Amino acid sequence: MEEKKTSFIHIISRIISDFFNPLVSLVIYFVYFSIQNYTFKEAFTHFLPILLITILPVIIWIVWNVKTGRYTNMDVSNRVQRKTLYIFIAVCIISYLAFNYIKNGFIDFVMLFILILLFALQFSNLYIKSSMHTAFNVFVAALFFAFDVKIGFVWLAIAALVGITRIILKRHTVKEVFMGAGIAILVSFIYLYCNNKYQRNDLPTEVIPVETTIK
Repeated sequence: MEEKKTSFIHIISRIISDFFNPLVSLVIYFVYFSIQNYTFKEAFTHFLPILLITILPVIIWIVWNVKTGRYTNMDVSNRVQRKTLYIFIAVCIISYLAFNYIKNGFIDFVMLFILILLFALQFSNLYIKSSMHTAFNVFVAALFFAFDVKIGFVWLAIAALVGITRIILKRHTVKEVFMGAGIAILVSFIYLYCNNKYQRNDLPTEVIPVETTIK
């Protein structure tokens, strides 16, 4: 009876952990933000480069490395294997930031802080394998907080739930989950502070990232 209960918990944990992986959570944010703030054409124009330059290449990279045996699983839970993943994601984000700056004349604030979070996690990975699932969901909560406090709190609860599932699935220890959350909280605080500062200073729209433009 106990085995069935444990098995059920693991199944639910796996569903939650897989669904709220960093890429899916970020896509949900981008889609929701776009629906709330853009026309369909504007949303498509803004999101398509992110999809083609960052999200799809990262997915293809992970799948290819899993199939060739370089990565143990889609979570890339091995600390040593994560080094190349961090580098590849960073290259993709930097490529997008350069493309967006050349095309639109401003730095995408959200993607910049995603890169900062990634660098922080990469540094942490030298000493401890911080939970990327937990970290990115905490940061997504901060992104929602910037324009919808209620959803921000909801996503913060989701981040906590995801952290618990990572422990249940034995992908991370409690220490690793708290480390990921702590790093993300620090980066999120800086992001929210900078975001509010941009709005208070009422900078010209051409130098304010799309996500922080005052309507």
